[in-house]
Amino acid sequence: MADFKITPLHDRVIVQAKEAEEQTKGGIILPDTAQEKPIEGTIVAVGKGKITDDGKVIDMNVKVGDKILYGKYSGSEINIEGVEYLIMRESDIYGIIN
Repeated sequence: MADFKITPLHDRVIVQAKEAEEQTKGGIILPDTAQEKPIEGTIVAVGKGKITDDGKVIDMNVKVGDKILYGKYSGSEINIEGVEYLIMRESDIYGIIN
């Protein structure tokens, strides 16, 4: 993950979403249309930080490799070399999973 080909700008991160559950706990297999959109993922790239109005940079609170929770409809989907990722602002992240 260290040599990811895209570096997000400012306070943005690139996230690889956790795979959607294909089967319920009771064993029922779900079609793609019925699967819940994931709200967990792993950060694969991080920007330098948010730039304030006076030009100072506020460091990011997350880093590459962090497992995170984010809003169901957060971020924009992007495709890099056939792999789906989300790009979102740090403020769209609800928390880091310990």
